[in-house]
Amino acid sequence: MSLLGSFIVPHPPLIIPEVGKGQEKKIQETTNAYKSIAKKIKKLKPDTIIICSPHSVNYYDYFHISPGKKASGNFNRFNANIQLNVTYDYELVKTLEKYSTMNHIPAGVKGERDQHLDHGTLIPLYFINKEYQEYDMVRISLSGLSLKKHFEFGQMIREAMETFDKKYVFIASGDLSHKLKEDGPYGYIKEGPIFDEYVIEAIRNNQLESLLNLDDTLVEKAAECGLRSFVIMAGVIQKEAFKSELISYECPFGVGYSVASFLP
Repeated sequence: MSLLGSFIVPHPPLIIPEVGKGQEKKIQETTNAYKSIAKKIKKLKPDTIIICSPHSVNYYDYFHISPGKKASGNFNRFNANIQLNVTYDYELVKTLEKYSTMNHIPAGVKGERDQHLDHGTLIPLYFINKEYQEYDMVRISLSGLSLKKHFEFGQMIREAMETFDKKYVFIASGDLSHKLKEDGPYGYIKEGPIFDEYVIEAIRNNQLESLLNLDDTLVEKAAECGLRSFVIMAGVIQKEAFKSELISYECPFGVGYSVASFLP
């Protein structure tokens, strides 16, 4: 098994030109960063890409892993005629189920309410597929469980990955605070910039595990959606030395968008 790299990416729908219709130019740094990551993944040539998305099927006390062998999704709800199709890494999914039972972590393929790919998954794939398509995928959701449990889940995912002689890339999809500007869609609260600064420094200093120390009240007030994705990723990469790079960060619409890479 070889974990070739891990990436933090946001998922604003308007970054897709057919959705943004010009608005995407206001987050050009994020677009450029996304394209650079897609090119890196093309060079890495992973067999399987694992994506953690806060907008997949979500439960309070259970990590949902998408079942089946194939899936598709589209941007119809955003008035764009784009469809993407994926093939799931069925063997890894079954192994994740097995390891979840062995490690007493509530995770599995039960309880699927919508088999279609969510936008937290589709947006990373939109950029990746322009450069590289020779991969299988695993889609994992977040839960309402503690940050510590998300970290342990990430460690378990790594254990399951190690049972196969495959090359992997892990992607943590998620936005930072949604409350960074008075004129933004969610308004402003002082905890928003505090949260974003903490996460950005954790990335810059290659200390993702420090995210486990974030205060629950601060996290709730910041109205984020990516923290648990990042913590799962911290568990996945914990066993190795990775070099972190904050490729971009911007928030022109009042929501924090960060793009970062963690490479061996």
